[in-house]
Order: sequence, then C-alpha cells, then structure tokens
Amino acid sequence: MFLTIPTLLTWARIAAIPLIIGVYYLGWDTATKNLVATTLFVLFAATDWLDGWLARRLNQTSAFGAFLDPVADKFLICASLLVLLGEGRVDPLIALIIIGREIAISALREWMAHIGASRSVAVHMLGKLKTVAQMVAIPFLLYDGHLFGIVDTRLWGTVLVVVAAVLTIWSMVYYLRKAIPEIRAKAR
Repeated sequence: MFLTIPTLLTWARIAAIPLIIGVYYLGWDTATKNLVATTLFVLFAATDWLDGWLARRLNQTSAFGAFLDPVADKFLICASLLVLLGEGRVDPLIALIIIGREIAISALREWMAHIGASRSVAVHMLGKLKTVAQMVAIPFLLYDGHLFGIVDTRLWGTVLVVVAAVLTIWSMVYYLRKAIPEIRAKAR
C-alpha cells in the first residue's frame, strides 16, 4: 500500500515543504509571501486529517502509512518553524523545544520498537493536542498580519505556539514516564 490515495496525500505534505520555504526566496512583497506560505501550509496541513479519514473510509490503512503520517507532520512543522525562526516570528527557545522534542520522541519510539515495547509510547491524546496547537499556531505566525482587520495573527500565533511548547513538554514527559519502566525492565 505504498501508493494509495491516503499515502499520496501524506507524500504531498512532505513535498509541500520546499514550496513553503521557497516562497520566502521569491522577489514578492512580504504580505504576498506570507499569504502564499500560509495558504500552502493550511492546504497541506489539512491533508493530515484527510489522509487518515480516506485511509479508514477506503480501507487503505497500512503500516507504512501509519509510519509516514507522523513523519510528514514532523517535517512540515519543523520546516515551518525554521522559516518562522528565520523571519524572527518565533522565539529560538520555543523552536528548540518543539524540534528537540520531535527528535527525542522519534528516537525513543525507535528504541522502544527495538526492545519490543512500542505500545508503551503509542500516540496519546496529549500528542494529538500538541500537533493541533502547532498546526493552528504556525499559519497565524506565517500570515503575520491582521486577519479580517481584527485578529492580530502574530499575537495569537505567539500565544498558541507557547501553548504548543507547553503541550510539547508535557507530552514528552508523559511518553518518557511510560517508557522508563519498560527500559528498566529490559535492562535487567
């Protein structure tokens, strides 16, 4: 099930990364760059929900799709955070917390799979909430203006990315607490 519709949507999310980054290298004015990058991010972030829904609806779930989906999310979020860092729209500590957690938990999951205890670090609601907070904060920060002349997207994006960072730490602690007993048991 390497090339199912859901998997192709997941691959599209990965393919979007150079497009979002590339927007900031074009000679367009800042407002146009921000609008195009935000639109691309929102469109491709929506595939995160759509690919899962289609996989279940079309009975095209697969181990490969289950592996690739969170990887695509992590790539999209981390690349977007690096763009925002370069544009001065996200604090370096926040970016480091979020990107560092993604690397650490990916490594933890790989280790837990290696020792046969991957169930102890299965996706939890905290991880899902963290992803939602990131997926909402990032387009606000990419847009960096006043939506409908009212909503200060930088302000709200900053608040949401801080919330995402708190959820990031909280979910990392949760996964580590679940994994440590398994690691200790295997070390004996």
